[in-house]
Amino acid sequence: MKKEIIISGFGGQGVLSMGKILAYSGLMEDKEVTWMPAYGPEQRGGTANVTVIVSDERISSPVLSKFDIAIVLNQPSLDKFESRVKPGGILIYEGNGIINPPTRTDIDIYRIDAMDKAAELKNTKVFNMIVLGGMLKVSPVVSENGVEKALFKTLPERHHKLIPLNMEAIKIGGDIMQKQ
Repeated sequence: MKKEIIISGFGGQGVLSMGKILAYSGLMEDKEVTWMPAYGPEQRGGTANVTVIVSDERISSPVLSKFDIAIVLNQPSLDKFESRVKPGGILIYEGNGIINPPTRTDIDIYRIDAMDKAAELKNTKVFNMIVLGGMLKVSPVVSENGVEKALFKTLPERHHKLIPLNMEAIKIGGDIMQKQ
């Protein structure tokens, strides 16, 4: 198993932390991982992205031009990465951030309305975990148990009380994922 994943959206949507949690989840399950965030002005309201590779075998290079899975949370990200999903790959998009939906027919396309669900839960901070849960539903590259262990590892101890809420958001994300 080897999955090459790009997660992209506006700075502040939890893109980088989603990638970090995914990478740590792989580590908790003894998988090989790379995590390569895009730092810089992107984090100040522009588009931010992170590349994560999760594999059962050694990873030769963290630099990618094509991806098995693209998670896009806004229109600029969709415009940039839709063409870079490998044929037969998966594109997941957040319904509220996209004006012109994806058009490719050689990939599986999923829509997740995570922002609506986070607003309904009155907690926009779980938005990225809802999206991650949707991705894990259609491509279970790591287990929920691995994600929970990763949350304990990545979140400061003062936030550990929020882990059950984050795990519930993972489950919700799987429930609201819609194949297009």
